[in-house]
Amino acid sequence: MRIHIATDHAGLDFSRHLMKHLTAAGHEVIDHGPQSYDALDDYPAFCINAAQAVVNDRAGGVAALGVVFGGSGNGEQMAANKVRGARAALAWNLSTARLAREHNDANVISIGARQHTVEDATDFIDAFIAEPFSGDERHARRIAQLGEYETTGRIAGKDIVA
Repeated sequence: MRIHIATDHAGLDFSRHLMKHLTAAGHEVIDHGPQSYDALDDYPAFCINAAQAVVNDRAGGVAALGVVFGGSGNGEQMAANKVRGARAALAWNLSTARLAREHNDANVISIGARQHTVEDATDFIDAFIAEPFSGDERHARRIAQLGEYETTGRIAGKDIVA
């Protein structure tokens, strides 16, 4: 599987560990930055680029997921979710990592690099990658509603207050 990763300065050391770990597990890893430490760097472009690459790959039939991380993972998740078609989930334990894929078919995981040990964060990512989407009708229906709102600003048959 192709894995797109991005971080900010807070996750740079973890990024290097993760690239080695995922490559050793047989994944193709594409790093969207940063390449060097800069305490004043801005994560949005890195994370948006990673999320857009995931969406583009999947649209082209390439199996791909994304991993974004920073100090808390919150801003990185928000940035990734600005990409149409990206579904980024903040994971803080194994259960949330698995459920992001199983119930929400998330294609990007976000993790707070300062909130977890490297070992725990790596376990969350491995669980996320390994977990398939269940395909249950109720989950697929909800994901479709999110996509509909993302493209039209509406959800047919649902009240959306503008």
